[in-house]
Amino acid sequence: MIHKSKYPDVPDIDRPLHERVLGDAARRGSRPAMVDVATGRTLTYGELAVLVRKLAAGLAAEGIGKGDVVALHSPNTTLFPVVLYATTTAGGTVTTLSPLATPAEIAKQLIDSGARLMVSVSALIETARAAVGVVRRMTGREVEILVCDSADGHRPVLGMLSDGEVPAFETDSAVDVAVLPYSSGTTGVPKGVMLTHRNLCTNLDQVDALHRVGEGDRIIAILPFFHIFGLTALLNNALLRGATVYVHARFDLDVFLSSLERDRITHAYVAPPVMLALAKHPAVENVNLSHLRRIICAAAPLDAGVQAAAAARLGVEIGQGYGMTELSPVSHLHADGDVDEPAACVGRLLPSTEARLVAPVTGLDVAAGEPGEVWVRGPQVMKGYFGRPEATDATVDAEGWLHTGDIGRVDEDGNWFIVDRVKELIKYKGYQVAPAELEAILVQHPGIADAAVIGVYDEEGNEIPKAFVVPMTGVPISAAEVMAHVAGQVAPYKRIRRVEFIEAVPKAASGKILRRQLRDREPACS
Repeated sequence: MIHKSKYPDVPDIDRPLHERVLGDAARRGSRPAMVDVATGRTLTYGELAVLVRKLAAGLAAEGIGKGDVVALHSPNTTLFPVVLYATTTAGGTVTTLSPLATPAEIAKQLIDSGARLMVSVSALIETARAAVGVVRRMTGREVEILVCDSADGHRPVLGMLSDGEVPAFETDSAVDVAVLPYSSGTTGVPKGVMLTHRNLCTNLDQVDALHRVGEGDRIIAILPFFHIFGLTALLNNALLRGATVYVHARFDLDVFLSSLERDRITHAYVAPPVMLALAKHPAVENVNLSHLRRIICAAAPLDAGVQAAAAARLGVEIGQGYGMTELSPVSHLHADGDVDEPAACVGRLLPSTEARLVAPVTGLDVAAGEPGEVWVRGPQVMKGYFGRPEATDATVDAEGWLHTGDIGRVDEDGNWFIVDRVKELIKYKGYQVAPAELEAILVQHPGIADAAVIGVYDEEGNEIPKAFVVPMTGVPISAAEVMAHVAGQVAPYKRIRRVEFIEAVPKAASGKILRRQLRDREPACS
């Protein structure tokens, strides 16, 4: 059975991303677009438009043009959208890098994406230098590092501003890639997700049908801009609608709560750990949240009890959304004012979006009311994985259905729920962790004969990576040593949090790890 949205379809938006988002920026003039919470520095819409145009001209003068990739390696700053939209204005593509990534992880993405330039910040410069050093050793290719602030030996981004013209070129919105974030999809190592201008712009109008943001709204930006949720909710959608974005470089609960009150925040977009704090932390009791109207939680499953507790405590409308990087990223969303929506529901299908619930084993649609793997079809489905046609075909079938790897169900009112997953991906506090990536690192240890990784749940309900390790015969190794071995090579959110030693990793005849058998040992995961 094909489930269709109850909302009218929206037309495909065939405009470049920067034109769509910043089309009214000059008209908005002195209206504040971005405010740096730490410094109070405000970037107006007029200033944003000018900086984007001048940096685009500077990038074009450096030879950045259609199809070229610029890597953006930065925490949340007011210059992040300047680099993003200037690159697409020049015809390029932005690949976003996690500020928590290690040099080896960054180097892999730089090499895979073919990035010509890297834009970083002084606080991350040593990691950036180490990463481009790896690229140089492995490929012989140089990647220049620019900085958003200042660092010895590196040109500042603002030093590239130019009054020159950007060479004219034709944008094919359905084909040209605007952003190239990396995702592990349903399995495997991170892959570049090709999101076109049409994907992103159309998804913004799909979201707008259920959730409205306007020029008087104030949005708190604690989600990372490099993540597709933050990129869409806090930059593309917020700036398109004329809201003011209050930028936090990192999350600190006290600073977050102070900003909610002082800056009269109207909309907050968060991941489940923040929602848990809003539901339970005593500091929340002393904060005036009278201006806050809406909280949307996504990036990982939110417990129904936590959602209900936060809603009752704050007196604020709270809803969830669902999607993935490969969906630009939204397919389901809680509609504004839908107070009857049940807790733990991820919302309704966006306009122009279809979904199916399919039995993973048979590939047939499940009976009404039964759970199945969520398949999604619509204009927000990615173009594909960069340079990986086989991985693309394994995720998006010939009829255009994207197989999400999540198990869901839908009730008679069109409310959707995510109840389990068939995919191997672990979601640690909203961050993607690919078991295969950690397993490859584990087996490099001389004391480990074999290993498998699954997600298990800790005492706070967070999904965390757990390693099942087969030790080499006669080689003593401890759980602490296993965790330290991985921790030295990955971003903090990818670290192994638990270790169990076993005699053998269960595998099929094909060699595929039978993770279900490992999950069956963990009652909370089965």
